[in-house]
Amino acid sequence: MLHAMSTTPEPVAERSADEVNEEIRALWFRSGGTLSMDERREYQRLVMEWAAASPGPGKAA
Repeated sequence: MLHAMSTTPEPVAERSADEVNEEIRALWFRSGGTLSMDERREYQRLVMEWAAASPGPGKAA
């Protein structure tokens, strides 16, 4: 029996800016203050997630 694969991504639970910030801090701590190329990509992804989760102009806190 064949199963159709969904092309719709699973919804990702949104995290608060504080949760993402904690992950950013942990990344820097684990790296000893110097990020590898892979860690830089992860850092950039986390910063974008943090910015989206952070209250800004027009967003409720």
